[in-house]
Amino acid sequence: MSARRKARKRALDFLYEADIRGATALGLFGERPADELSQGDYVRELLIGVEEHLSKIDELITTYAQGWDMDRMPAIDRNILRIALFEILWLSNLDDEIAVSEAVEIATELSTDDSAKYINGVLGRIVILKPSFAI
Repeated sequence: MSARRKARKRALDFLYEADIRGATALGLFGERPADELSQGDYVRELLIGVEEHLSKIDELITTYAQGWDMDRMPAIDRNILRIALFEILWLSNLDDEIAVSEAVEIATELSTDDSAKYINGVLGRIVILKPSFAI
């Protein structure tokens, strides 16, 4: 498993826990001892980026995740989408296809086959429409 995938999964752990506990992922990250945090720099970058752009990310999820309200969407899927959207829209040093592929792989591993297909569809639409977004 690549270091970046491990970092994505670790960031997902923090986002998921924050979602469930009503906390902030960065706050939870800051509470952990540094030696527990492998791939800490990329985890931190993902958490900061998702938090900084959360309202726009959630707006896009709500718009393009047809048939799913944010509240009804499984927390794991919602947070996989948040990480991938941050990578697609705000990280210029990462190909969009890699972000989509990683999100689908993580969803396949941690969620359901249906979730992976759904996440692929949502992210695919966003990648196509990305040039038209005002970010």
